[in-house]
Amino acid sequence: MLRVSRLKTFAILLLSIGAFLCAAPNLFPTSWIKALEPYTQGPLGFIVPHKTVVMGLDLQGGSHLLLELDASDLLKSQVTTLRDDIRQAARETRTTLEGGLRMQPRGISFLVPNPEERSRLRGKIQELSKPVGGIFGQSFGQSLEIQEDKEGLITVSLSQQAINSSLMRARNQAIEVLRRRVDALGTTEPNIQSQGERRIVVEVPGLDDPERLRDILGKTAKLEFRFLASPSESPGNSDFLPSRDLNGEKIPVERHIAVEGADLVDAQASFDQRTGEPIVNFRFNMRGAGRFAQETTGNVGRMLAIVLDNEVISAPRILQPITGGQGQISGNFTVEQANNLAILLRSGALPVALTIVEERTVGPSLGQDSIAAGKLATYVGTALVIAFMFITYGLFGLFANIAVIMHVVLILAVMSLLGITLTFPGIAGIVLTIGTAVDSNILIYERIREEVRLGRSIPMALEAGFTRAFTTILDSNCTLLIAALALFLVGSGPIRGFALTMIIGVLTTIVTAVTMTRMLIAAWYYRQRPKTLPI
Repeated sequence: MLRVSRLKTFAILLLSIGAFLCAAPNLFPTSWIKALEPYTQGPLGFIVPHKTVVMGLDLQGGSHLLLELDASDLLKSQVTTLRDDIRQAARETRTTLEGGLRMQPRGISFLVPNPEERSRLRGKIQELSKPVGGIFGQSFGQSLEIQEDKEGLITVSLSQQAINSSLMRARNQAIEVLRRRVDALGTTEPNIQSQGERRIVVEVPGLDDPERLRDILGKTAKLEFRFLASPSESPGNSDFLPSRDLNGEKIPVERHIAVEGADLVDAQASFDQRTGEPIVNFRFNMRGAGRFAQETTGNVGRMLAIVLDNEVISAPRILQPITGGQGQISGNFTVEQANNLAILLRSGALPVALTIVEERTVGPSLGQDSIAAGKLATYVGTALVIAFMFITYGLFGLFANIAVIMHVVLILAVMSLLGITLTFPGIAGIVLTIGTAVDSNILIYERIREEVRLGRSIPMALEAGFTRAFTTILDSNCTLLIAALALFLVGSGPIRGFALTMIIGVLTTIVTAVTMTRMLIAAWYYRQRPKTLPI
């Protein structure tokens, strides 16, 4: 009869104390939180509360970028790879290609008049076609489409399924590369997520240097080590690339790539001990170190071009073999340019070029205005709810108000512990969950009133109020939870922020509006033994 076990009472009290401790750092100045950092290292990090709710872009200012993958660049790269594979297949099958290979928008075409050679080459090309896989291992078709006419003209094209699959992989890989680059800037809780098939949203709260963010994210960072071409070199074996040291003047560089930047394992900004200028020290993995040693040993005296995104940033002369797997890049850098280059090289190259479609900067003053408006809305909404409950239900309204305060504390505690970012729509979600939390208490109290009017005793009325209203409360909260989950899974940006606070609020409502209120009323009843109910 309206009894709460000691174990459950102890658990609720322990949860309440823990929630207050976890939410308390949000009331402290930032300087206090930084002062606690030395005491939160190691095991003390689980004992000393120090985490706070992370403010979103709209609350503390920062930078917002919308990037789009260059699908044409990715397709061109895939067609080039396909051309090289077909050329290799023609060599292996000793097939004569009349007129050579001709590049098409989505593939390669070539003429093979000899039927026997054509049959051998077609079989070899079919081996290049791979199944395009999806989730759970099912196949969506082949990666290549092969067409042949009576004259022996063969056209090998990339299938649409293969293009879509490559685009999705490139987008996911680009998100990971961008995340590593942004994390290297030392920012807190960046939001990097896909938007559709070709776009990526990057939101970096608290970043006061949007120009640097644009420089870091906008570069592909494709690093290559090539030798400068000699005058006797065939023009078809070299590219003319702009040189930073020569103010953009183009110089001939061999197409052969000695070592790729993918073999780098570390890059750090430093200073040259002789000249004092900023440089970038790099280190190769075992494979890269072996190739670098082999190339520099056989080309002593030649100039090695360090090419970043098709620009020669430095071209030092090799005076002796470099066998240690380490080197340095110099190029009249500023300190910031050297740091940015080191971040780019450590993070790896993007699989495809990205274009900045939209750029937006939120100033700290606007964020402070949002915080002030959100606080005012929260305070006013909570005060009105508390006043309404107290006026309508008296002492029982006070119990409901205690549960509402605990409800907000639990939300802040969960968001602090999990590092969830709070956005302006998220504040609206918290205010809305305050109303839904007391709505559960209203259902319980009205049910208790109805049971009293039916002539039941006080203990029976209280028990029936909580028991019979619970199903309705559970149904309504499950409905809200499903809607919030749908918003979170389908929506993006501000919508997800609103949905996330709604999900947390619905889950905490069950604890505060039902269990905690029941415990308070049970403790009051067995202590006072009232003859009538104050509602």
